Amino acid sequence: MKAQIQELIINAARKAQAQGALSAAEFPAVEVEEPKIGSHGDFATNFAMLSAKTQKMAPRKIAQALMDHMDDPQALVARLEIAGPGFINFFLRPSAWPPVVRRVLAQDHAYGASPIGQGRKVQVEFVSANPTGPLHVGHGRGAAVGDSIANLLRLCGYDVQREFYINDSGRQIQMMGRSVLLRGRELLGESITFPEACYQGAYVRDLARALIETRGREFFGREDEETIIQCARFAADAIITGIRRDLEAFGITYNEWFSEQSLYDSAQVERSIEDLKARQVLYFQDNAWWFRTTDFGDEKDRVVVRQNGQTTYFASDIAYHRNKYQRGFERVIDVWGADHHGYIPRMNAAVEASGYRRDQFQVVLVQLVNLLRDGQPVAMGKRSGEFVTLKEVLDEVGRDAARFIFLIRDHESPLDFDLEVAKQKTNDNPVYYVQYVHARICSILRKAAEQGIAGPQWQEAAGARLNETEEIDLIKALARYPEVVLTSAQALAPHRITYYLMQLAALFHAYYNKHRVLSEDVALTMGRLCLVLAVQKVIRNGLTVLGVNAPEQM
Repeated sequence: MKAQIQELIINAARKAQAQGALSAAEFPAVEVEEPKIGSHGDFATNFAMLSAKTQKMAPRKIAQALMDHMDDPQALVARLEIAGPGFINFFLRPSAWPPVVRRVLAQDHAYGASPIGQGRKVQVEFVSANPTGPLHVGHGRGAAVGDSIANLLRLCGYDVQREFYINDSGRQIQMMGRSVLLRGRELLGESITFPEACYQGAYVRDLARALIETRGREFFGREDEETIIQCARFAADAIITGIRRDLEAFGITYNEWFSEQSLYDSAQVERSIEDLKARQVLYFQDNAWWFRTTDFGDEKDRVVVRQNGQTTYFASDIAYHRNKYQRGFERVIDVWGADHHGYIPRMNAAVEASGYRRDQFQVVLVQLVNLLRDGQPVAMGKRSGEFVTLKEVLDEVGRDAARFIFLIRDHESPLDFDLEVAKQKTNDNPVYYVQYVHARICSILRKAAEQGIAGPQWQEAAGARLNETEEIDLIKALARYPEVVLTSAQALAPHRITYYLMQLAALFHAYYNKHRVLSEDVALTMGRLCLVLAVQKVIRNGLTVLGVNAPEQM
């Protein structure tokens, strides 16, 4: 609908200029917004104010010229008014809205989609937890955000690939191996002083117990580097298997599981360091190699090769991101925990120094989750020792509630997740509130079929009966959905879809509580069936973006 109003405005501007009412043939982009106050109309534009400098005319005079030369072949507009310094407010006829319902029904699953991506390759890397323990509830929020961003971008025409980066190299993995080795010796009866730096969770004992069953007691009689490495590999493989299982239960499938160790095995880390030396952005000082990240906006330079000759995590991250672009991705999006905020400048530097544009790299930061039960903080998980695992949350509240609630607020804001609210079958539970609309409409359609009413088929005469205030409000919301999808994708903000669905659900509940869908008035019944079917389709489409089911029964 906005696009139609924009077309009316630009056509009026061209006609006014051709007939001498406007002087310049150069016009600004047409901006159309929905006024926050209903008395200001259905749409408003500041086009006249933006044109004042070019036209060398007062905005209100430009606005009048536009109104005088506006043709409306589809009879969308009931009246126009000039407001304030030169806004034009559009008041549409009730008959302008029902065609939106026809459009939703015709486009079905494709309603809301956009071609702006033009098939460009985008990679979204998310979760990428170290294989040193099970996923916790914070990883769950990052998973929901990353997966929904990928869904949004795909809906907008991008060729999207999801990736999990396995940090299976370095000090943390070695510490994991040492933790398993020591717990194994402890389980075999040896008195062990367990270092605080080692991983403390109960899952470490489970891993050690499994390794004893696999390798036997003799394996734990050694504590050399090779034994620790074997313990680490066993633990990492088992933990990654668990992570895969938990993420699949959460509705997430990756295109690629990328191993950090593979970057070393294929000498990509070494090659990326040599390339940066050739670009003269590395320098040797204090027996270490430093990256001149300050030349690219970082607060200080960063070490990539330590004095002992070992590379840093930053070195492998540089190689990894170079690898992404070498695979043909035009845009790379990383979803990180908010505690990694300070890492962004150095990665920006790495991307730019490696010969890529800074706008080809974007980081989405996800804030913490405060887990509650009836408003009270949940201290720790039953098995993890230190945190609540994602599996525990899924087992208690289910995938749909978890994903929806993870996405109910902007990922840049902390989130309170109340387990008891997530389990309720009431309107206090936001996912139930939205899913119930879909299920209710399915029930209406089944009842219509039982009464012998044919499946909803759009008819102009039936659509013309949709003129109640609540019906127009619903249709306006349906018309807004494609723009919500587009702006959500552009801002990488899936919570906007969640918020939209809750608004649409509220409008439907208000409508359903006031008006009967099925009645003896055949034309009105058909119009209303088409309307609720359109609402059902948009609810389903939006829930699909979020990775949430649209149930036919509750």
